Amino acid sequence: MTERIGYKLNPKKLVGAPQGILPFICGAFYYTEDFEYFDVIKNYLDIPEPRKSLEEISQELDEKFEKLIEKTHFEYRIGHKWLYKKKRYEEFCKRQDADFEYARENGFFPPKLTGTLDYSNLIATGSNITSTCVIKQGNNHEGYYTFGNCRSFRYYMPEKPNAIVRFFMKNCLGFFWVDEK
Repeated sequence: MTERIGYKLNPKKLVGAPQGILPFICGAFYYTEDFEYFDVIKNYLDIPEPRKSLEEISQELDEKFEKLIEKTHFEYRIGHKWLYKKKRYEEFCKRQDADFEYARENGFFPPKLTGTLDYSNLIATGSNITSTCVIKQGNNHEGYYTFGNCRSFRYYMPEKPNAIVRFFMKNCLGFFWVDEK
């Protein structure tokens, strides 16, 4: 006589089951594979998984090792960047300490170059840099645009723009027109 294998009904799996499954379980708690609606209820039974072969276990282990190696390489790259940032921060702190030491000895901080460099006249006085940017189109011009309160930037124009252009240049872009004639 052949032995029939039966499976128990798992009440925890039945918690999320739809109501339509209830007629198929028929009040029993033990089902065999020859049950008419076994395919319908097999998701709610305690069916043990078949044992894995040594080859399958070995393949899963190799996949886990590959993931660990990738994760380690990724963390190393992030850690390497972190060490680089830490080194730059330490250099910054050393420069700050040196500047404070200089200020303690001399009564002022070391002079630093500030401002932007351009192709026009560059005049350095002490630790201050003043620059003048002049853009011309030929020798005869009616006036120039300047930016806000900064009179060191001048854009000369051969003809005076009309009132609408000057209005929008002033209100939208912040460029003021200055007449020279």
